[in-house]
Amino acid sequence: MTGRSQKRGFTARPVDPESWVKASDPRPARNGDAAFTARLTIDVTPDMRGQIKIAAFQRGLTVADMLRELFAREFPPTEGGTP
Repeated sequence: MTGRSQKRGFTARPVDPESWVKASDPRPARNGDAAFTARLTIDVTPDMRGQIKIAAFQRGLTVADMLRELFAREFPPTEGGTP
């Protein structure tokens, strides 16, 4: 055997955390929305998850689309791009 093989990491660590946080993942555009999105994960109770899914179904929306609309209403874009 000739020693350990060098394993490459799954991803490289970001050099600058600020630019890493602000970077978005390229995703295909939906309904004419922006071409870039970022994933957001939150913890909710199983009951709340059920309520959210039922509300989305009743409105004829996906949970993701319903929450995007909610966030857009609650957090409108600000002048200059940052809150």
